Amino acid sequence: MKREKIRKEMIGRLNIHLASHYGMCFGVRDALAVTRNTYDENEVTVLGQLVHNPLVSQELIENGIKEGELKDPPTNTKGTVIITAHGASDSDRVRWSSPQRKVVDTTCPLVHKVHQSLAALTVSGFFPVVIGKKGHAEVNGLIGDFPQAIVIEKEEDILDVPYERKIGIISQTTQPTDRVNELVQRIRSLRNNSEVRFIDTVCSPTKNRQEAVKNLCEVCDLIVVVGGSNSNNTSQLVSTVERLGCRAVQVERSEDIILDWFTETKDVGVTAGTSTLNETVISVYERIKVISEELTVKDREYLGKERILS
Repeated sequence: MKREKIRKEMIGRLNIHLASHYGMCFGVRDALAVTRNTYDENEVTVLGQLVHNPLVSQELIENGIKEGELKDPPTNTKGTVIITAHGASDSDRVRWSSPQRKVVDTTCPLVHKVHQSLAALTVSGFFPVVIGKKGHAEVNGLIGDFPQAIVIEKEEDILDVPYERKIGIISQTTQPTDRVNELVQRIRSLRNNSEVRFIDTVCSPTKNRQEAVKNLCEVCDLIVVVGGSNSNNTSQLVSTVERLGCRAVQVERSEDIILDWFTETKDVGVTAGTSTLNETVISVYERIKVISEELTVKDREYLGKERILS
C-alpha cells in the first residue's frame, strides 16, 4: 500500500502530526446530510443512533429529531422514520414499511455490500459467520435475517462455530484488518475439515484510517484519537495504537484534553474515527497547539528559575 504523507506542524514544544486519513467517512457524511434535510418535517424518528457521535446526537435533539429503536413496535411511530448508516435487516425494513410512514434509508452503501455478501454465502450453502462486535447496530442488522449466524468477537467465540461442511465468513465494516485475518486463520485451523470461504468486507475508509494510524505510531510518542466513546471504529483505532506499543488517549471533544498528557511528550499524532465531525478534529488539533505553547512557557519559566538558583 502506498504510504500517504503525514501532515506535521512544529508548534512550541510539540511536533503535531495529523493522520493522512482521519474522521468522517462518506457513508456517515451522507447519512447526516439526508437527516439534516428532514429538520423541517414533523414527527421524524431515527431508528437507533444515527452515528456514534455525541455531538451529532445533540444536534438531532436540538432540531426535534426523536430517537427510537428498530425493535420498537412500528405502530407507535408516525411520520418519517430513518434507518441509520449502520443498516438494518430485511425483516426490519419490511416491519417498518407502511403507507402511513415515510421510511428514509441512510444505510452506508458499503454496509449494503456486506449484507449482499452474507446472503450470497448463505444461498451457496455456507454456514454464516460474522466477525464483529456483538450487539453493535451493524452486526445486529447483518444477522437479523440469519438467526443461525455466529458472531465472532474474540478467539474464544470460535468454539461456538459448528462443524459444518462449508463455513462462510464476512466482517463488520469497521473491524481492524489484521485482527480479522487472525480470526479467519484461526477458524481455518480449528475447522480444517470444512471448506472455509472468507469475503473481505472491511470497508476502505476503515482500512485507510487503520493504515494511517500505524504510520503515526512510527513517529509519535502519543496518539490522540477523536471519536465517540461508543464508536467501534474509534475504539479499534485506540486498540491498534496500543497493540503497536504506542500511548493512546481517546477524546470526544477538545474540552476533554488534559495538559498533563503531554508533559513527557515530543511528537503527538492526531486521528479520528469515521463518525467524527471534521470541525471536532480541527478543534482538538488547535487545542493541542495551545497546550504546546503553554508547555513552552512553562519550560522557559523553569529554566529561568534554574538560572536564578545557580
